[in-house]
Amino acid sequence: MAAGRGHLRPGSYLGDVSALSFLPSAARPLLLAGTLLLLPSLFPSLLGLLRRGTVRTGSELLVYEVGAARLIASFQVFDGVRVHGIEPRGGGPSCSNYSLAVFGERRVKLFSLGVGLDVDVDAEDGGVQLELEQRLPGFDHWVLDARFLEVDGLLAIGLSDNSVALWDLSQLVLVNRVKSPEKCLLYSMRMWGNSVTELLIASGTILNEILIWKLAPQILEPSLLCSNEGDTQGVNNYENVLLRDKQYIAVHLGRLKEHEGSIFRIAWSSDGSKFMSVSDDRSARIWRLSFQSQNFVSQATTQNNVEIIPELTLFGHSARIWDCYVSDSIVITAGEDCTCCIWRMDGKLIKMFKEHIGRGIWRCLYDPSSLLLVTAGFDSAIKVHHLCNSSFDIVEDKVASAGLNYDSEVFVISSPTVAGQYGPLDSKSEYVRCLHFAEENVLYVATNNGYLHHAELSSLEDVRWTKIIQAAEKAPIICMDVVTTYSEFSLNREDIVALGDGRGNVTIVRLTSCNLEPKVDIIFTWSAEKDRQLLGVYWCKSLECSYIFTADPRGSLKLWSIRNALFPNTNDISASKKVSLVAVFESSFGARIMCLDASPQDEILIAGDKKGNITAFPFPKKLIVHDSSAAQQKIPLCDRFKGAHGISSVTSIRIKNSTSDHVEINTTGGDGCICFFKYGRTRKIEFFGMSQVKELGTIQSVFANLASEKQLRCTYAIGFTSADFIIWDLENDTKMVQISCGGWRRPYSYYLGTVPEYQNCFAFVKDYDIHIRRHWTATQDKKLLPQVLHLQFHGREVHSLCFIDQASYSSIENSSHLCVATGCEDETVRLTGYSTDSSGRWLSSKLLGEHVGGSAVRATCFIHRTYTLIDKSCNDRSNGTFDDTVLENKENTSLLISVGSKQVLTTWILQPRVAENRQLCLTGLDVDSKQSSENTEDYDAAMSFQWLSTHVPPKLTRNRFKAGHAKQNFEEGNSSAVQPNLEIMDQMENDWRYLSVTAFLLKHVATKLTVCFVAVACSDATVVLRALLLPSRLWFDVALLVPHASPVLVLRHIIVSASQYNDDAGYTYLIVSGSTDGNITFWNLTETIHDFMQQVSEIQPHMAIDCQKRPKTGRGSQGGRRRWRSLTDHSLKKQNGETALPDGSKQSISCGAANSSETYAVEESDDSTNTQSIALEESDGISTQNTMLSSNQSCDIPEVRPMHIFSGVHQSGVNCLHISEMENCSCSEPHRSYRIISGGDDQAVQCFSFTVESLASCSTNRTRLNLHDNKALKIVHQHKVPSAHNAAVKGIWTDGIWAFSTGLDQRIRCWKMQSSGEFAEYSHAIISVPEPETLDVFHDRAKKKYQIVVAGRGMQMVEFSPPEGDFGKASGVV
Repeated sequence: MAAGRGHLRPGSYLGDVSALSFLPSAARPLLLAGTLLLLPSLFPSLLGLLRRGTVRTGSELLVYEVGAARLIASFQVFDGVRVHGIEPRGGGPSCSNYSLAVFGERRVKLFSLGVGLDVDVDAEDGGVQLELEQRLPGFDHWVLDARFLEVDGLLAIGLSDNSVALWDLSQLVLVNRVKSPEKCLLYSMRMWGNSVTELLIASGTILNEILIWKLAPQILEPSLLCSNEGDTQGVNNYENVLLRDKQYIAVHLGRLKEHEGSIFRIAWSSDGSKFMSVSDDRSARIWRLSFQSQNFVSQATTQNNVEIIPELTLFGHSARIWDCYVSDSIVITAGEDCTCCIWRMDGKLIKMFKEHIGRGIWRCLYDPSSLLLVTAGFDSAIKVHHLCNSSFDIVEDKVASAGLNYDSEVFVISSPTVAGQYGPLDSKSEYVRCLHFAEENVLYVATNNGYLHHAELSSLEDVRWTKIIQAAEKAPIICMDVVTTYSEFSLNREDIVALGDGRGNVTIVRLTSCNLEPKVDIIFTWSAEKDRQLLGVYWCKSLECSYIFTADPRGSLKLWSIRNALFPNTNDISASKKVSLVAVFESSFGARIMCLDASPQDEILIAGDKKGNITAFPFPKKLIVHDSSAAQQKIPLCDRFKGAHGISSVTSIRIKNSTSDHVEINTTGGDGCICFFKYGRTRKIEFFGMSQVKELGTIQSVFANLASEKQLRCTYAIGFTSADFIIWDLENDTKMVQISCGGWRRPYSYYLGTVPEYQNCFAFVKDYDIHIRRHWTATQDKKLLPQVLHLQFHGREVHSLCFIDQASYSSIENSSHLCVATGCEDETVRLTGYSTDSSGRWLSSKLLGEHVGGSAVRATCFIHRTYTLIDKSCNDRSNGTFDDTVLENKENTSLLISVGSKQVLTTWILQPRVAENRQLCLTGLDVDSKQSSENTEDYDAAMSFQWLSTHVPPKLTRNRFKAGHAKQNFEEGNSSAVQPNLEIMDQMENDWRYLSVTAFLLKHVATKLTVCFVAVACSDATVVLRALLLPSRLWFDVALLVPHASPVLVLRHIIVSASQYNDDAGYTYLIVSGSTDGNITFWNLTETIHDFMQQVSEIQPHMAIDCQKRPKTGRGSQGGRRRWRSLTDHSLKKQNGETALPDGSKQSISCGAANSSETYAVEESDDSTNTQSIALEESDGISTQNTMLSSNQSCDIPEVRPMHIFSGVHQSGVNCLHISEMENCSCSEPHRSYRIISGGDDQAVQCFSFTVESLASCSTNRTRLNLHDNKALKIVHQHKVPSAHNAAVKGIWTDGIWAFSTGLDQRIRCWKMQSSGEFAEYSHAIISVPEPETLDVFHDRAKKKYQIVVAGRGMQMVEFSPPEGDFGKASGVV
């Protein structure tokens, strides 16, 4: 994106997609991609699409190569016009040029799209060129549809006043405009036909009706002919203009009133015999046209010649339906509920895709020749499905409509010992206990009476059963595990089956695959546990088949060596029967071990139990070289993690080898989460990330395919909903398989091939039968179809964003990659990469995480600076100097903070890294697109955010203030009683939300603790200063900023350097807020922060209090069962001087109390010495203890009153403000000067410069902004532009030299700041983002550019390059 000096240049827009179209070929001019026939090896198929936008350079035409998910080319097509659709027209068989009619709002443009035959596919333009052919004059109504009439050489244009205009493509004139006799405004219109005489129009009105009409010729006398010459700039007078020697009139055919809502979309079948309509009433209706005369299309007759017959009504969407497709055999609908449904013509639902997020799917597109289904919606994603490879959940009735070939087999079998049994099950019944696939054609079945069967499934008509063994007579087989190996000599497959029965015996069976039936090579049994104490047998891949684990109900694992028994020495017969116990591992949780993994290289064993805990054991290498004569070893645990998956079972564990000083551990659980841990030299398990799959109630495992180089590598989650088995593509956020099976509690087994889209098997038991669903096709000659063509972004409005500073994660100077963190209404935080080179494209978008309990993200804040606090600044406060605080430049901690609804505050820590493998299982981040390049890979490898901590207020049940007390107390001057309406908050389950956040980091040298001070503004008109202790992750409420009569919308902070003062007053920490009453308020937090740091250095609570270990997911996964004990009754009694916090906790130390919602509770002791008692969490088997911490300070949370209030800065709410620190100022004072710029609902932009003087013993001073008599803050300059925008100002930024603002008028404005304090508009641009909410700027000093990112309904980057010699110099952004 090359920007001219002094001009704003909007770049790529990432937002909702509103139009899709395939490029047709001459052979099949409907929806077939033309280059599929012309260049099958170069362009398997091309998809052209238009992204909606209203920017001067923002409406783009994108051309994709579907097979490779590669963007071929992009073009700008409109200036300030919203795009609604594309109508393509193909050329001849040997022609590679296509005509496109692009329409939006009231304008239509005709383009020529050329696709080169002999081109380099790696060329920048991909061999695709777009040229403007014709620019039609503006219409007086919105354009709803366009249709090329090949026979007449015309373009028919449907308008929202229910009229059709005809444009002559050769003469470049508008030759006719016909209005329907039924005059009505329309929501939708679709036309069908290749000539004027056969043109049919279906109009969806605002009155919930569908009007069907057509154009009929009317022959005129020569005297009535009129010329069509003249100006074509206006089209209002063309209603009676002639088309050659004919005039056309509208013929009304029918009015349909069956819909009960607005008609959003209409689609015609390819032959025009039927059409389909979708509506606001959540229904889709299909209508058939019956013509009484074969020559009807050429006759100027009435509606008596046609009958419109309703054929089918479809209900299945839970919200409005936006788009549809209809053919002779299949119907497709897409709606606001983010689902795309495929129906048969009899009304039966075949398949439902639900893979988009947010506000819905705008468009669906289907090609019956290639069976490609494309969907696009609000989330910016363009997803492709190949219906012949989609897994349809049809068991009883296998359907193959519209030529769909599912390649799926659904059948039912019964084992020989179970077949023929009917009726209810009892203790003596023979039934299936365990299933296990060895490969797609081999299934092992274990029964209740100890039988093991082998089923050969190559031929469904002749399933071959082989009885292998009866492991224990009259004893059920409790557990089974199978490992497959291949012989080094014969290359035959060997299956080694481990069986555990009810008598505690383990039986090992080794089988070799043969042509007819399996051959049993060896069988041996030994007693591993007492009766009914053997619950699990587990192979470990890293140990191969020489060792096996057994588990009992009490959390014990036993490691057995079976090498000598499984591979006996022919000369030593006795050794073939020898099985030895190597080691015993006992978990302290006392719960059954459900899964495990061991790494002899890293000498660690990780086990997960039924209650969601994981335990780490040392696994020395000497165990696997165990001498059978040596005594067994009892291995103690080295660490454990309680509640890794809440109270849900851990279902799988995988240890990943790492070249760094730690190993990574990936676990899945019954809470539907994938968790990421690391285990390092400290021998501690540390949680660092989590991925939550909403569509799965429980995840059984994560599978990474081993595709060839021609196939793209994917990661899949295998799990269940309440009653369905699901395979979920994690990278594309796509449901690959869904099978109704009754849930995970029944015996089941699955097997996945190289590419699970093509190769998957699933078997489950129902009653006495085994139901098998197998989808297995060869993949050698196939290439996995990418599921996502365009980046998936947020599915709803973005409320906040911030740049991630490059210096925090990249050591490369002048990097061309930027990273933006965004918080959205859809509860998610995402990281999106952008390339600032000539391409100017969004590189990738990753889901960082979700807020707890479905809370919308309202504000974000990135912290990349850490200030060091020397010990004497906290402990030697008597000298009054604080000149030891310096900016720390090495080993900085970088945090990302997000806040939102339900008072959720989440912190993420940035960990720069160079990854060797960027799969989801390594990073914990979802990559939503398979589009990749070397630049994208370098960007992804540069950094990784990890979850750090989440602060959620507890659910309160105590009595609270009545409604209105806060306002009354404020008016009466009683600021200590200014509290939120907590009674209403209890009743509404905490409906308060955070509106803004600002934060900074301080590091205490003596204690080596880093404290993150976070100021949050709540919708209940409170502002609270909280502190997060690192690395212990302890939260404290530090201070309450009072009073506030109105909610605060924006917060910023200033850290004033001590070197700027003459009186050595010390370093100063200021908070600046803008509220809904138009005021800007300053708080001085210096004393409060130093008091807190001193308390921390003395008490050191992190030494006695356990930290928060993992986030709550809001799905029953609460990080383990937590029991709280306090020294007195849980219901605290209000004491003299005690202040209640907004979260309901009460304070007992001046530095604030640690938040009880996370890990512990704090209460005030009755001791007259004013000591504190901290009640620790009873967790991990450690008994609760009481730790007495002394303090000489007050026992109330400090209330900080504002140092200065500027009233009436804006006439209404202050929506945004920004602060910059200035080096050069016209004022003569030696103090550091600052500049604040703000924007509000009053459309004004206000700027004032000020200096900070001595803040000692200052009191609250309320003034108008134009008064300069405050001793603490001295206003130097001020300037205001009353009508800076035509609507409310939503985002603003300045560095003191240049300022940028955006508002609801969809403009971004650049302001030039003068040293006198005045500023004037320098440049402006229209942006593509509808309803912009926020703005941030990255100042690239090396390239002398500003990168401005604006977000709202989507996100867009804008570049600004100051004129040469006018770059300016500012100290930087605070």
